Amino acid sequence: MARWICLLLFFAWSVAVAGEAAPAAEDPQVEARMLKITSELRCLVCQNQTVADSHSGLAEDLRREVRAMIKRGASDDEIRRFMTDRYGDFVLYRPPLKTTTALLWVGPGVLLVGGLAILAIVLRRRSRLAADRFEPDEAEAESIEGGGRA
Repeated sequence: MARWICLLLFFAWSVAVAGEAAPAAEDPQVEARMLKITSELRCLVCQNQTVADSHSGLAEDLRREVRAMIKRGASDDEIRRFMTDRYGDFVLYRPPLKTTTALLWVGPGVLLVGGLAILAIVLRRRSRLAADRFEPDEAEAESIEGGGRA
C-alpha cells in the first residue's frame, strides 16, 4: 500500500513540475525558410542526409548560421553562395552543371549505357556458341550419367 502511495505522490509531483514545451522556433517564418534552404544542402559529416535532417554537430552549426543570415536579411542565393564558397559545390544536393561537376551529371547515364552495351555484347557472343560449349547443370549431368549406365 505504501508503494502505491509513493508512486501516486511521485506521479503528482512530476505533473506539477512539468512545464509547457518550449516553442520549436522563435519565428516560424525564419524556421520554415531555414528548413527550405538547409534541405538543399548536404551534411558534410553524414553525406547522405541534408543539413535539415542531420543531427551532427556541424549540421546544427550550419542551421544556426543559416538562421543568423536570414535574420540579417540575406537572400537564399546569398546563403547558398556563402555555403559553396566555404565548402564547395559538394555541399549542394543539386550542384550546377559546369566542367568540375559534369561527371556528376553525365556519369550515371554513361555507366548505364556502358553496362547495357557490355550486356548486349556478352549475350550476343553466348548466343553464337554451340550448346556443347556450356557446362551442364548438376541435375542435367546426373540424368545424362544415369541414362548412360542403364
